[in-house]
Formats: sequence, structure tokens, C-alpha cells
Amino acid sequence: MAQTVDAGGTHLLDPVDRISEILFGLIMAVTIVGSLSIATAQKAEVRTVLYAALGCNIAWGLVDALMYLVRTATERSRLRALGLRIRESDPNGGQALIARALPDHLEPFVGASELEAMRAHVLASPPEIGGILGGRDFVEAFAIFGWVVIATFPVVLPFMFVDDLPVAFHWSRIVTVVMLAIVGVALGRYASHPRPLVTGVCAAVGGVLLIAAVKALGG
Repeated sequence: MAQTVDAGGTHLLDPVDRISEILFGLIMAVTIVGSLSIATAQKAEVRTVLYAALGCNIAWGLVDALMYLVRTATERSRLRALGLRIRESDPNGGQALIARALPDHLEPFVGASELEAMRAHVLASPPEIGGILGGRDFVEAFAIFGWVVIATFPVVLPFMFVDDLPVAFHWSRIVTVVMLAIVGVALGRYASHPRPLVTGVCAAVGGVLLIAAVKALGG
């Protein structure tokens, strides 16, 4: 049971985690950039807003990475303690502990034989010792930070290469919608949706509405 957190996968982060971090960073950046006034903005103001977008995503990335480490350490510690309690319990008690720890959607598929097999696996596995967090956890936290920061650049690049501010805004919005669609397609494929292009369109429309809501609420 204590081994269930660290599956030893070959990829850093779950696909949903990677896509979510890109989406969060993208929405954060485009919301800040959208605070510019096309009619009155000067080059100095544009530069300030671009720095603000980057700084905000750096801060958000740091917080998100830290919370990932906190969440991982908490869950891993909880499972270690659960494994110890299972070892100290009788068969019925151990099965009951495992049953309560399983997600609700697995309840119809797990009977006494499956619970006993899991309990036997816990008993046969050596208790985990040492630190709660390993090197891979910190690498994954850094990856989370990186995804959030990287998501800033596609939104701000048009302002770096296009002098005409309205044109830069136009291209920034196009890039944002395209990225939202790509994120939606990726989520659709991961979820085995029969038509991932539909999820891409929904993500683009939903993202635009979400950005508008954030701006309307003063975000």
C-alpha cells in the first residue's frame, strides 16, 4: 500500500498535470496582458506589463511547485502510516483499512479476495524507510515550475517582435486561442475521447470565457 504513490513511471508528471500547468500559466499571462489599453499604452507600459506577466507566472510556478511537494509528502506519509496499521492488524481489520482507503469508484470491482491479495502484498513488501521525498519529486516540482513559466512566452512574444500594438494584441489572442485548442485536444486524447478536436474547440471557447470572467472580476 505504501508503494502506491511512487509508481516509478518513465515520464515526469501525469499528462493532466502537465496540461493543467500550461493552462494555468497561459490564462494567467493572457489575463495580465489583457489589462493593457490598446488606445493609450506606451512602450514603457507594455514592457512593464510583460515583466508583470512573467513575474506573476514565476511566482505562481514557485507556489505550485511547493504545493506539489507538500501534497506528495502528505500522501506518501499517509500511505506509509496506513501500511504500518495494516501490518499490525488482523486479516479482517487489514482488509477493512484497505477498503476504506480505496477510491469510491473502485468499490464495485473489489471484493474480499482482491482485498486479501492487496493485504498480502503489503505484508510481503518491506516497510519503506528513509526520507519521504526523493530526488525525482524535486525534479517534478521543477518541471511544474517550468511549465507555468514557459506558458507565458507564447502570449508575450508578439509584443516583442511586432511594434504595432493593435497587431501584437491580435496575434497574441490568436496564439492564446490556438494554445487553448491544443491543450483541449491533448486532454481529449488522454481521456480517449472519440473526437479530440471537439474537446479542443470546447477548451478554446471555455478558456476564452474563463479569461473574460477573470478580467471582469478584476483579475
